[in-house]
Amino acid sequence: MTGPVNGVIDVVADELVAQVGSLAKTVERIGELVSSARALAERQPKLGTSPPAMHLATRLKDAAGQTGLTGEVTAADTELDSFHRALQATVSRYQEGDKDAALTVTRSGEGVDDKR
Repeated sequence: MTGPVNGVIDVVADELVAQVGSLAKTVERIGELVSSARALAERQPKLGTSPPAMHLATRLKDAAGQTGLTGEVTAADTELDSFHRALQATVSRYQEGDKDAALTVTRSGEGVDDKR
């Protein structure tokens, strides 16, 4: 929020929109991590054919799977995407409400003409 200018307090919507854009890029990058983690979970590490090597390879594959890395990254992706959508909707509602308020004040002749 910025200070009063001509008696009007202005929330800097452009900064919020920029934050939504940055968050969208982060969501995209986490989506790429999900893809990488899934690919890792699908590969069987080549550690040899001895029973201990096979056991270790299976444990590594499981650690990368849905109950391991892939699951954790997917959960983070889901949460961040949900937060991004909520923030985007909030900014949009704010901008619409701000425009409506500016038009109402301008029409009544009681305030400055806000040309956003």
